[in-house]
Amino acid sequence: MHLTSRPPPDRDSWGPRLAAAALGCALVLGLQLIHHATAPGGPPQPAGHGTTTTPQPAHPQPAATPTRVTIPAIGVDAPLTPVGLDPDGWLQAPPPEAGHLAGWYADAPAPGTRGTAVLTGHVDTAAGPAVFYALGTLTPGDTIGVHRDDGTTSDFTVHEVAVHDKDRLPERVYADTGNPELRVLTCGGTYHPDTGYTGNVVVYATLTGTR
Repeated sequence: MHLTSRPPPDRDSWGPRLAAAALGCALVLGLQLIHHATAPGGPPQPAGHGTTTTPQPAHPQPAATPTRVTIPAIGVDAPLTPVGLDPDGWLQAPPPEAGHLAGWYADAPAPGTRGTAVLTGHVDTAAGPAVFYALGTLTPGDTIGVHRDDGTTSDFTVHEVAVHDKDRLPERVYADTGNPELRVLTCGGTYHPDTGYTGNVVVYATLTGTR
């Protein structure tokens, strides 16, 4: 199973390719089983697409391997595993049986460095809610910590939470702003038994501190 779509070598063409598969959350697991294992109505969705002013970014950090992500507002404290491309060139998800494991795309900038880092994770599995089930409840001002193997932590401040149609993922999801940015993605939107979730919940955050 892939979580997002194929990032080609030309980073400028990421957008259409990422939108093509767009977090297709678990056709292989049985869509009705997954959806019914979660709360009635499915996972919470962002209240709107409103954008706040992007926080003043901190200076980028040197590259280091991310090892853990913490999101206090929704109780996330999860290990990170690198995810890459499957044999067909699609970006992979963490294993479906590891619902509380998050992934970081190892071929994008590392969290905390200059550029846009990407974390992904399941919204639900056959066992019920997964690591990013409550991602859609985040609001601007919430914080995300990415712990790194050099002993430092990159602290990001959320400035937007949105749900986008999986076939129309905007370029700003992955665009390089010149600052150290983070995007956290999971499945979202409306659920259909035959096709799964219609969209992606995307959290936009900027590095605002290190420790």
